[in-house]
Amino acid sequence: MSIERILSEVPVPDVVRVRQSFPRPVVEDVAAELRTRLRESGMLRALRRDDTVALGVGSRGISQLPLLVRTLVAEIEVLGAKPFIVPSMGSHGGANSAGQVEVLQSLGVSEASVGAPIRATMDVLEIGRTPAGLPAYLDAYAHEANAIVVLNAVKPHVAFRGAFESGLLKMIAIGLGKQRGADVCHDLGFGHMAENVRAIARVTLSAANVLGGVGVLENAYGETCQVAAVPGHAIEAEEPALLERARELAPRLHFGRLDVLVVDQIGKDISGTGFDTNVIGRYHTPYASGGPVIGRIAVLDLSERSGGNAHGIGLADFTTRRAFEKLSFERTYPNSLTSTQPATAKIPIVLESDLLAIRAAIKTSNLPEKRHVRLARVRNTKELGLIEVSTSLLEEVALHPHLQAEGEPSPLPFDDAGQLF
Repeated sequence: MSIERILSEVPVPDVVRVRQSFPRPVVEDVAAELRTRLRESGMLRALRRDDTVALGVGSRGISQLPLLVRTLVAEIEVLGAKPFIVPSMGSHGGANSAGQVEVLQSLGVSEASVGAPIRATMDVLEIGRTPAGLPAYLDAYAHEANAIVVLNAVKPHVAFRGAFESGLLKMIAIGLGKQRGADVCHDLGFGHMAENVRAIARVTLSAANVLGGVGVLENAYGETCQVAAVPGHAIEAEEPALLERARELAPRLHFGRLDVLVVDQIGKDISGTGFDTNVIGRYHTPYASGGPVIGRIAVLDLSERSGGNAHGIGLADFTTRRAFEKLSFERTYPNSLTSTQPATAKIPIVLESDLLAIRAAIKTSNLPEKRHVRLARVRNTKELGLIEVSTSLLEEVALHPHLQAEGEPSPLPFDDAGQLF
């Protein structure tokens, strides 16, 4: 085959396992911490017996999400109120209610695991308009409830910068607004996203009984390091500080430049754009920047939890047939259409095997000596504590205070079909 012939002589370098170190604050007892923060904040104090409470839970992977939701449910029930779960994820899950329930289940959130029913709909009501005339939408079940509480990770966004990125206000404006709310926020482009999120969330906070939000911060190892219970009236004032701390703690690659990055998996459970654009230094909008300069990126597979949603694969240069065959247009395209960013769903060059995808990335890196390629391999952009790098990077590793080589160089382990094992 001509493709295999073209790539057959491209050298793949030996690699060494390298441990990256990051700050590691951690909450030892997440449930106890959440109970303490809820009680200190007083955000549930207004609840009365038999009040119904809609708990907004999103599609972001939080390491102890079922425990956090279960604890929040229990704290509400202690007060005699009746909590239920509302999927709060905009257009995710294929922009349909069954798909959104599946997303929650894939994250470990089910009626059995958290002790509360899930009520899913894509129906929304318009509850007001911003000064600029943008409508604010609210999930129909949340609108019927006596009160609303949201729970979400607070973290840097993958496509824009502002005082509010991924977090509580965004979940209120977009997550609870379902596909229509997401459409409104995205329709004017990411250049206006920060201001639109704040403006629409303000309308929802004034028109609906949003008691508050639980903001969760994770360290670079995916461990819960802070839980904040913020009353609704204080979210706008307090969330920016949470975002700044999240930015300081976020995982990253301790390399300023790479010729090739190999990513084993992308998926919506890993990042809103399949992989964290802040880690790879590639963005699908001009409204975010930062991170390393990477010449070529090869994505080898989709995570099982992503359910065929390959949103973000368009930021890669090469992928495999295995990943391509898992791609679901119905799960992937709604995100790109709603966000008005078609680049995230474009199909990169598809190769038959991991070996060919990696060789293609090396061949097109425009290096005069391919054997000196600066290559790194990561499992995904959330798990960056242990990575693999080519031997050409070992000198840099030795000089870096947060990098430690482990073991001896060895070839990447391909089977006879060219797949990594």
